[in-house]
Amino acid sequence: MKWPVIFALATAICWGMYGPALGKSRAALHSPFKPYVAIGIAYLIWGVGGGVLGMMYKGDSFAFTGAGSLWGFIAGTLGAWGAFTLTLAMFSGGTAMPNIVMPIVFGGAVTVSALVSVYSLGDKAQTNPLLYVGVVGMFICIVIVAYFTPHAPHAKPGTPPSADIETTPEGH
Repeated sequence: MKWPVIFALATAICWGMYGPALGKSRAALHSPFKPYVAIGIAYLIWGVGGGVLGMMYKGDSFAFTGAGSLWGFIAGTLGAWGAFTLTLAMFSGGTAMPNIVMPIVFGGAVTVSALVSVYSLGDKAQTNPLLYVGVVGMFICIVIVAYFTPHAPHAKPGTPPSADIETTPEGH
């Protein structure tokens, strides 16, 4: 049970740093969508390269089934759409937005994952009512974390944008 927890924590660390890194990329490139192109390239390199290396390490065959490939494509599409909608969520907020958006994204993702599991099991699901207490608790925690996380200062009118403080295209 040790390795799954370590890898899950590593994922939380990487994804937790994703939003702030995206904010810095957006500010440096002065575009909300240029970083998305770089994200796509990174996904391609790490996804394909890491997948092939992992398959070789495990001794997997390179034969793919239709259903497995379809679900993998659906998962990849959901991941890509998630990255795209995250870019849209942070589109006009500058570097302060990761502090608001990321708790919503990750607290919401945990909740959606649990509810999809309950739904997919249908009548076989034996849902403990405490799950719904957790959903409400997650919402409360998202609000608390988003509200009390320190935010980057807003640029004063007439101040040129820097790598740390981004303004919207209109200069606000």
